[in-house]
Parts: sequence; C-alpha cells; structure tokens
Amino acid sequence: MPKITFQPSGKSIEAPAGTLLLDAAAKAGLLIDTPCGGQGRCGRCLVRVESGEVSHRENPHLSAKQLQEGWVLACVARVAGDLSLNVPPRKEREKVVEERAGTRTATALKYEWPRYPAVRQIYVELTPPTLEDAFTDVDRLQRVLSQEHSIEQLYVELPVLQRLASTLRQSAWKVTLTLDADSRLGEARLIDIQPGKPKGPLLAIALDIGTTNVVMDLVDLRSGRAIERVSERNRQIARGEDVISRIVYSEKGGLGELQHLVVDAINNLVKELSQKHSFDTRQVYQMVVASNTTMTHLFLGMPPKSIREEPYVPTANQFPVLTAAQLGVDINPLASIYNLPAVAAYVGGDITAGVLAACLFNTDRLTLFLDVGTNGEIVLGNKDWMTTCACSAGPAFEGAGVRHGMRATTGAIEEVRISNKTLGPSLHTIGDVPPLGICGSGMITALAEMLVTGVIDRSGHMKTSYVQEVMGDRSRVRKGDHGAEYVLAWAAESGNGQDIVLTEVDINNLIRTKAAIYAGMAVMARNLGINLSDIEEVLIGGAFGQHIDIEEAIQIGLLPDLPWDRFKFLGNTSLWGAYNVLLSKYAREKADEMAGKMTYLELIADNSFMNELMAAMFLPHTDIDQFPTVKAALEKAATR
Repeated sequence: MPKITFQPSGKSIEAPAGTLLLDAAAKAGLLIDTPCGGQGRCGRCLVRVESGEVSHRENPHLSAKQLQEGWVLACVARVAGDLSLNVPPRKEREKVVEERAGTRTATALKYEWPRYPAVRQIYVELTPPTLEDAFTDVDRLQRVLSQEHSIEQLYVELPVLQRLASTLRQSAWKVTLTLDADSRLGEARLIDIQPGKPKGPLLAIALDIGTTNVVMDLVDLRSGRAIERVSERNRQIARGEDVISRIVYSEKGGLGELQHLVVDAINNLVKELSQKHSFDTRQVYQMVVASNTTMTHLFLGMPPKSIREEPYVPTANQFPVLTAAQLGVDINPLASIYNLPAVAAYVGGDITAGVLAACLFNTDRLTLFLDVGTNGEIVLGNKDWMTTCACSAGPAFEGAGVRHGMRATTGAIEEVRISNKTLGPSLHTIGDVPPLGICGSGMITALAEMLVTGVIDRSGHMKTSYVQEVMGDRSRVRKGDHGAEYVLAWAAESGNGQDIVLTEVDINNLIRTKAAIYAGMAVMARNLGINLSDIEEVLIGGAFGQHIDIEEAIQIGLLPDLPWDRFKFLGNTSLWGAYNVLLSKYAREKADEMAGKMTYLELIADNSFMNELMAAMFLPHTDIDQFPTVKAALEKAATR
C-alpha cells in the first residue's frame, strides 16, 4: 500500500492507490481548506508534490508553470504510489492563488510605437540682437529652431509672448522651450519658456473619464514612464448613475453643472498627484482623454441630447484640441487637451483607445474585443476590418442597482464559493477584512456558484425548499423585503453589522446585464455570418474586466463557451491607449484611422436583438447547447 509523507509536519500514513489527497491529509490529521466543498472549482486546496506520482494532476485552475513546480489540487488529485507532499500554510497557498490570478492579466499587448510625443522641450542658445542683427525675439527663436530642429513655423501664445523678452535677457539668451507640435493650428506652439537647461521630468496626463470612475496616469514624456495612477468616483454620479440619466439631467439645465462636476474630479486628482510628487500643476503640459461619447460631450460642455434620441446621432465624433484654460483644468493653462475620437453615439473614444491598446490593427486573427463597464462595447474583427456595437449593460457589475453592491475596494467580497454539500458560502474579500458588500467579480462568482450548487435555478429563482432541506435551521435562503434572498454573510461576520445578501431582484439585474452583453455579441456575429465558436481570441478590457473569472463568466453566460486559452485580460485599455497617444504621434494617427475604419452596428435597429436578449435571460442561456461545458457541469452536479 502506498506511503504518503506530509511535509513540513513529517506525518506519514498509508492509503490505497486512488485515494484523494484531501482524504489522505484528513486521515493524517491535516486540515486543508476547500471553500468549494472539494469540487475542484476554487483552486485553493493547493499542495505540492515533492516526490512520487499522483493521478489527475491537470486542472484548469493551475498554470503550466505551477504544474511544472509540482502544485496540484488536493480535492481532485489522487494517490498513484509512494508520495512526499508539502502542505504549505494557508497564507502561502493564498499567495499562490493570487499569483495564478495575476497571470491572467496582461497590462497591455506590446506594440513598439516610435517615441514621438507631441510635447517636447528643446534647449537653445541664442545670439543677442545687435544693430546689425536687429531681428525680433520671436524671429530669433524661429531662426534657431529652423536651423537646428527643422521647425519651420512657430506660434507663440500670448502669455508666453508677454514674458518672452524678460526671460531671454535674464537668462543670457539660454533657455528651454516647451513646444507642442500638434496644435490646432498645425504648427509648433510655444507654451512655456524657462531659463537654462531642462530640469526634472516633462509631465503629461493620460485620463480615462468613465461613467463610474475617473482614472488618471501621471506620465513623464522624457522617459516614457507612468509615474503613478490615481482614481476617484465620477462626481456626476450624484446626478445619475448611467449616461441616459445624465443626458436627461443635462436637458433640464444641468449641463454646466455636469461639466463642472467632472472637471472638479479631474482637478482633485491633479492636486493629489502634485502634492504627492511635489510639482507645480503648471508643469503638466499635455492631457490625452479617453471617454465614451456622452462623457466627452459633457466634459466639453456639448449638449448630448441627440445621443439618446432616434436616430442617435452625436454632435461630433472628432473633437477640437483645446487648452486647459478653456476647460478649467488645473494644469498649465496653455497645455493641449486632446480627446480621442468616437465612432458613434455609444462607442466612444474609450473604445478607440481600447482597440489601439489591444492591437487589433496588427492581427490576422478573428478577434473579439470586449469592454465590460456601465455600457458593454464590443468590437469584432482584425487588421483588415472591424465592426462594433454597444449594449446598455447597466451598472450592476459596478455595484449599482444591487442591494449590497459596492466598488472593488477594501471590504468588497470579490470571490464566493458555495459548498455543494452544505450550501454554505466561503468568502474572500479585498484586503482580507470582514465584508462590507459585494463587487462585480464577487457577483459573477456568486451567481455561478449558486447555479452549480442548486441554490438557484436557471431562471435565477431561489430554490428555497431545496436549500432549507439541506441546511435546515441554518438555511441562508429567506424571504426579505424584496422577495427571496441568500445571506452571504451574517451581521456578526460582516464589517458593518448588517446581513449581506443577494436578492432575487439583484440576481435578475445581473442576469439582464450579462444577457445584454451576450446578445450584442450574438447579433454582431450573426450579422457578419460568423459563429461565436469561430472567434480565435477574446480580449477583455476595462478595469472590471481584469477581475473576471473565465470559468464562472462562461457558466453564467456572460462570455461565449470557448477554450480558456483564447481569453486575455488587458486591464484598463482606455487609459493604456491614451498613454500610447501621449508618447507617440504615430499612435495618435492610428487611433484617428481606426475610429474612421470601424463599422457601427446599431443594435436597437436590429429586430433580432430583443429575441437574443430574451434568449440570454437564463443561466447560461435558453439554448444550453451553446454552452457545452456548462451543460456538462450542471449534469455532473445533478448526479451528486
């Protein structure tokens, strides 16, 4: 009979071949956590094979590197002979799980853009004027720039012109010029002049104005380094959680207020960065903005009314380059602010930036780019063609419209595992603190776990009698103020002294959100004569997207049932695209080209969209044969 030795305890037992490692450990008196009830779903019962062999080593929760290092899941791997196993402490196992999750996310797909920022600093030494050489100060600057830097036209902004003479003479005609070679006038624009040689970083900002959050990267154009990222809630939320409600508010005389709110949020983030990194905000010389079409209109003070009215036409998709002073942004008043071009009313510059970051312009593969946020934007294509659409997903996955929903911050439940034996939950929160609520990734895992374990049926209704039969007096399903609800954490376990629950109303909102996204993909694919199974790569952008668990997103029908290796998580592609545009005029040119190249599909005008939406209002879908792996998992669960 095989001998199993457990390290570091040194305990040994004998167990028949085929014994689960989890059972062998229990026999040796070692407790290994299995939040999913030993079903191989959570990937947390990690042990490492030091020597010997096990069967069923493979598991989709383990990376190739981890398999090579000897990691296995104790709840699925079985004894195949004499073994030496290392059972690390829980904290070490959690660290491996986090490392595994980190491998899912690529901060960006690499494309080497030639470094050519629009804003640059040039040190020049001028010859002082004489009676024989009595050219103006501006002419002298123009002459040296033409001779030494091939800049043939120079436009000097009035505030710089007003202090030009004194600065040149006080610095002995040795100065650093800050130039913007990408101005609205098509010439190099002198936006600052400083005595002596350049000092310190050359600062600029990449900005993502989302419906829910405003995110900012401080960038050094000289080195190309992103110094720090900061974010805060979009203050416009006080006047509406989604773009439609904000458009309606703007129609009632609130346009100026909405613009003021988002500019306030931007200025607050700039101030936060300046205090932390000890720079004057006037040292920030450029800003590139990526945002959806409505957010761009509101930021620029353009009435967005026509965006929500048939035939859904925005004022513009291309926007003028403005100065910070024109918009009230607290950086250098002459700094240029460039908004990435939109495609249509509901596909904005954030998606143009995302497609740029995802490198769709450089791939032959049939690729689906998906940005999951308050709106679900989808792009399908490759370097030769691109089609895009948008579906009104709603803010459920961002915490809105869910009773205990919250942002992905400290205290948010980000992972839920439900034991198929007890139907009790095991929770993981951001920051490992008592739970305060549940964020989007937690909602997806909770929904998938409730489906697979039988807490809810495929329509999203609580199976109250079944749960009460299994759990008895400890049942977590109860009748609340808004119908049936499942208790994720009792008041004594939470961080706010309240029961944290998911209600049937919450579940219905989540199902509607995922259904809208899937229906958008299905309609687009059918219009193009493509099966979803033909898609070779799925690139998921958006800050929320990087936290999605592929298996569970497929289980609830949010993502198509494709092999896991076709999915890549790219993080905040909107911000990454804006960053690329800051650093390279070639990236900006490509962004402008792609925005004009994408074909927009208006889902509202497609009669089949509503049918697809209703079909997707089940878990995972009315036609479960579209989800063969989920069908198999549910059939397996039904036999337990």
